[in-house]
Amino acid sequence: MANPVLVEVMRGGVVESAHRGAVSVFDADGRPVWEIGNTAHPVFPRSAVKAIQALPLVESGAADAFGFGNRELALACSSHSGEAEHAGLASAMLGKAGLDKAALECGTHWPMDHNATVALARAGGAPNPLHNNCSGKHAGFLCTCIHSGIAHAGYVKAGHALQDMVRDAMQSVTGAAHGVDHCGTDGCSIPTYAVPLRSFALGFARMATGRDFSPGRAKAAKRLLSACMAEPFLVAGTGRADVALMQSAPGRIFVKTGAEGVYCAALPEFGFGIALKADDGAGRAAEVMISAVLAKLLRPDQALAARLTRLANLPIQSRVGAKVGSLRPTAALN
Repeated sequence: MANPVLVEVMRGGVVESAHRGAVSVFDADGRPVWEIGNTAHPVFPRSAVKAIQALPLVESGAADAFGFGNRELALACSSHSGEAEHAGLASAMLGKAGLDKAALECGTHWPMDHNATVALARAGGAPNPLHNNCSGKHAGFLCTCIHSGIAHAGYVKAGHALQDMVRDAMQSVTGAAHGVDHCGTDGCSIPTYAVPLRSFALGFARMATGRDFSPGRAKAAKRLLSACMAEPFLVAGTGRADVALMQSAPGRIFVKTGAEGVYCAALPEFGFGIALKADDGAGRAAEVMISAVLAKLLRPDQALAARLTRLANLPIQSRVGAKVGSLRPTAALN
């Protein structure tokens, strides 16, 4: 059975496009709080799980050894926009481990932020791996290798000791097997595993509460989520939905986007974890979905719910700035 339509794209008073998807909200005891669609279907989480992938950076002692605080930990969990502050911090993290951008195996692309791309081009520069949206995560990987005495060459490959650490953390936190039969390659070259959407919701409920974790892992998980909520700009960048959502309720909302219409989130005060996916991979739909889900879960706080509802109903403008339509959640998300 097809997943329901969760987001409509309006032009005038007519539905021009529609996005189907699935949503899963779990508590840390493994109980579903709210589910829509087929949440047992395996999905690749892509970058939405970077906070879990960063656990070895903290648990190995590397973060403390290199003096990393909230800023560095937030960048290690980020899909940043490649702005100067992002690239500079990634470089500084590598420098703490005696490395530079040449050690990064994430690949190169122009900054995701338009103004940063224009500034770089006007200065006669060219993009390098530090501008890759995943350079913070990879800097964290490399620092973990150096601190742990692991040869870092090929650290992105399945079977490398670093990726074994990341896979083991993912399996333990989500409770889902991450096997070779469900393994693909992410855009930044590391392995990514397709497991049921609801497993990621459970995983982030555990990350938010420390339930079923050792004391050390619970502390590491809280430290990573807290860092992201304290430094949302470093998790994403100028004008990004992740920043707007976390800034709407500082310290109360953790969100992280992933490619192909995926979002993971946590509400620590309730112990809830959230995972969702727009079937067609549309980021615009996923942003509406996560905003609407958060608005519903936080409805008792009327002022906050109103702010989140506004983020879930985005205007579509013409080239001269006139409002000509909107993105809106369907009744299934209300």
